[in-house]
Amino acid sequence: MVDSEPKFFIPESIQGVNFDVTAQMRMVWEVIKAPLIVPLMNVAVYICLAMALMLFMERVYMGIVIILVKLFWKKPHQRYKFEPLQEDEELGNTNFPVVLIQIPMFNEKEVYKVSIGAACNLSWPSERLVIQVLDDSTDPTIKQMVEMECQRWASKGINITYQIRETRGGYKAGALKEGLKRSYVKHCEYVAIFDADFRPEPDFLRRSIPFLVGNPDIALVQARWRFVNSDECLLTRMQEMSLDYHFTVEQEVGSATHAFFGFNGTAGVWRIAAINEAGGWKDRTTVEDMDLAVRASLRGWKFLYLGDLQAKSELPSTLRAFRFQQHRWSCGPANLFRKMVMEIVRNKKVRFWKKVYVIYSFFFVRKIIAHMVTFFFFCVVIPITILIPEVYVPIWGAVYIPSVITILNSVGTPRSIHLLFYWILFENVMSLHRTKATFIGLLEYGRANEWVVTEKLGDSVNSNNKNKTGDAAKKNNVSKAPKKTRSKFVERLNFLELGFAAFLFLCGCYDFVHGKHNYFIYLFLQTITFSIVGFGYVGTIV
Repeated sequence: MVDSEPKFFIPESIQGVNFDVTAQMRMVWEVIKAPLIVPLMNVAVYICLAMALMLFMERVYMGIVIILVKLFWKKPHQRYKFEPLQEDEELGNTNFPVVLIQIPMFNEKEVYKVSIGAACNLSWPSERLVIQVLDDSTDPTIKQMVEMECQRWASKGINITYQIRETRGGYKAGALKEGLKRSYVKHCEYVAIFDADFRPEPDFLRRSIPFLVGNPDIALVQARWRFVNSDECLLTRMQEMSLDYHFTVEQEVGSATHAFFGFNGTAGVWRIAAINEAGGWKDRTTVEDMDLAVRASLRGWKFLYLGDLQAKSELPSTLRAFRFQQHRWSCGPANLFRKMVMEIVRNKKVRFWKKVYVIYSFFFVRKIIAHMVTFFFFCVVIPITILIPEVYVPIWGAVYIPSVITILNSVGTPRSIHLLFYWILFENVMSLHRTKATFIGLLEYGRANEWVVTEKLGDSVNSNNKNKTGDAAKKNNVSKAPKKTRSKFVERLNFLELGFAAFLFLCGCYDFVHGKHNYFIYLFLQTITFSIVGFGYVGTIV
C-alpha cells in the first residue's frame, strides 16, 4: 500500500513558480484573498458607504434648514425680546447689569495687550464692568508684563484685576472656575469670555447683553469669529473655509431649530446663574466649553447665536500648532460623548427630538463619523480596493456623494471656492490626525486629556502681515516646551504623513498600470498633499 501524502490546494495561477520568498508571499495572498480579504474589504466598503450616507444626509438637512432660516426665519431680535440698554436720567447707569469679563492667558507674550486693550475699550459703564485677567503663565517675565499692563489700565479708572493661581489644575476650566469664586465678582450677573487673541468690538456687550436681560431662559449668546490673518498662508485659508461653514451653517441651524449648539469657548456671554445650575466648569475633558454647553442645555437653558456679532481672532499659522489644536478639538468631543451619552439618554427635562439631535447629529455624525469616513474611505479603503479588483466601490459613493458634501461645505467661504479641490485634499490629510484623536477620546487612552496651548504670533493680529516667527511653541500637560529651531530639516518631517504618501503613490502607480477607474489621478494629487504636509511646508505656502 502506498502511503497517502497530505494534499494542499495550490491555485493554478501559481503552480510551477519557484518557491522563493516572493512566490511564497504570492501564494499566501492568493490562498487568503478570496475567502478572507475580499469579504473583509466588502464589509469595509459597506460600512464606509453607510457612514458616507449618514454624513450626506446630515449635510443636506443642514443645507435645507439654513436656506429656510435665511429666507423665512425671523431675525434674533424678532424671535426674542430685545430692548437696547440706555442710561436713565434718574437712576443713571444702574439699569445696566454688572458684567464680568474673563480673559484666560498662558504665556501670551505676543497678544496680551491686544485682548486686554479690547476688553478695556468695551462700551459699557465702567462702574458696571469687572475685568478679570486670569494669568496661568509660567514665565515670570511674561507674568510681570501682563500685570503691568493691567496696572496701566487700572490707573485710567478701569476696574481690572490681575489674577494668578498657585497651580494650573484644570487648565482653562480651572482658571475660569477659580475666577468665579472671587468675592469681588459675586454681584456680577453675566460673564463674557475672550481668549487672549480675541478682540471684541466696542459695542459687543450692548448688542449681546440685552438678549440675556430680556429673555430669562437664554443662558448663552455666542458671537461669530472673524480671522485677521486668514490670508497669511494657504494653511490659514484652509482653516477659514472649515470654520466659516461651522459658524455659517452648524451654529446658525442649531440656534434656530433647537436653541442649542456647542459653546466655542470664547467670544460668548454666559448667564452666571446658568453656569452654576449646570454644575460649573469641569476639567474632565479638553473641551470644557462644550461640556458646559451640553450640561446647561440638558437643564432646559436656551442658546442664541448671533452671526452678525463678530469678534476678531487669530488662526494658527504653523502646522505644528494647527495639529495640536485639531487633536484637542477632535479628541475632546469624542471623550465627552463617551462620558455623557447615557446622561443625555436618561435626561427628562428636554424633549425627545432634541436628544436625538444632540446625540446623533451634534456628536455622532459631526464629531465622530465625519472624521472617520473621510480618512478610512478615501485614504484607506478606496486605495486598497485598487489592489483587489474583486471589491466593487459604487461610483455614487466614491464620487457623487463626496462632491455634493464638498459643495455644501463651500457655502461658508465663497471667496475661496477656487481652493475647494485643494481643501478636500488637505482635509483628507488632517482626517488622519482627527481620526486618531477621536479614537483616543473614545477609548480615553494616552493623550486623551493632553492640553497644548495654541501658539499666537501676535504680529498677524496687530498688523495682519505675513511674517512668521518660527515654529509652534507647545505645552504638554503643564508648560510650554522650549522652542525648536525651525531650520532643522528633520524636525519638519512628519513621518506618518510621508508613510501614507508612499502608500498612496504605490496604489496610484498600480491603478495607472492595471486599473480601470482612473483613481490614480486622485491618488497622485493626494500623494502630493500628504507629502507637502509630511515635509512640513503647508504653513509656508502663500
